[in-house]
Amino acid sequence: MTLLIKAGIVITLLAIIASLGSGLFFLVQDRSQSRRTLNALTVRISLSVVLFALILLALFTGVLQPNASPLS
Repeated sequence: MTLLIKAGIVITLLAIIASLGSGLFFLVQDRSQSRRTLNALTVRISLSVVLFALILLALFTGVLQPNASPLS
């Protein structure tokens, strides 16, 4: 279960970066009234919500633990 959640977090992060790149590409290439940039932004926001939910799930299940003392 821990590996599955951690892999989900990493895959979601990579998908967010890919969506960001595609949004930038569409913004630069499309000079018309295309909605591809808007769609890429929508996908990125949705993936960010999924990432937040995965992080919360990992915190509540104990997979990720907040570091109370960073120097010890």
